[in-house]
Amino acid sequence: MDWNRLIRDIPSTSTSSSAPTGARLTASVVAGELTRLTPRDRLLLDLLDQHKTFTTEQIHTLAFTSLARTRIRLGQLYTREILDRFRHYQRPGSQSWRWTLGPIGAAILAAGRGATLPRPAAVRDATARIAMSPTLAHLVTTNGFFVALSAHARTDPAARLTRWWNEARCREAVGTVVRPDGHGVWHDDGRAVPFWLEADLGTETLSRVAGKLTGYAALPPARAYPVLFWLPNGAREVNVHAYLTRSGVPDGVTVATAAADNAPDGPAGPVWRVAGRGGRVTLADLTPAEGAVWGA
Repeated sequence: MDWNRLIRDIPSTSTSSSAPTGARLTASVVAGELTRLTPRDRLLLDLLDQHKTFTTEQIHTLAFTSLARTRIRLGQLYTREILDRFRHYQRPGSQSWRWTLGPIGAAILAAGRGATLPRPAAVRDATARIAMSPTLAHLVTTNGFFVALSAHARTDPAARLTRWWNEARCREAVGTVVRPDGHGVWHDDGRAVPFWLEADLGTETLSRVAGKLTGYAALPPARAYPVLFWLPNGAREVNVHAYLTRSGVPDGVTVATAAADNAPDGPAGPVWRVAGRGGRVTLADLTPAEGAVWGA
């Protein structure tokens, strides 16, 4: 496979005079860059470490108030090799940059853990693997869901996203019983709702989508959180509910769906349709299934 035909830019080491190009990746180089990082930069490194990649717009939503300032700061961090980036060819127009950890950024995180500094080539290989992953669109969609909740919390003092787990962290918690795309705990106006996320791109059969619920039904009551299906459009949502009506939802499982194209203000609001019930509710209004006793 010719990567150069698929990826617009996974650049070689920068030649900018402001970057530590050509220098060995030593503790002194890392320490020097560490002193120049802002708290917001550190937050971004931690988020990229956990969730692999974000678009420019997602980073703007997470941590900035101006898209122009977002681009300027990301460009500075890229030049200094704190971050790396890639994008695929797209016609017409150009795709937004996808940002990942750069060699210096990864080294800063490793130094903070007392781990061996990674080789720059290994960090760039990791970026290439993300760029070429067949699940990249799914990852961006999953991250976008949590970014939207974070954005809501930035503007609403009563709301908070207090937990955001990636797929790997979910596996640590529930093993191989189920494979959630993510897990979060949403607080709003004194109510706390934990949930499992299934980000759906409309590519799986309805039987496969519904079949995931068997695994969720096998979780202990303390983990019997609502299962949220974040769907691409309203038509997909109608079809999912029609199938669930025919096949049934396992006892002890709460299933709620929302369509991204019908949720312009994001997933926090009254966009959730609970299987077997009428109307729409907010994320904070979701309640445990009968017999479920939510734990941490």
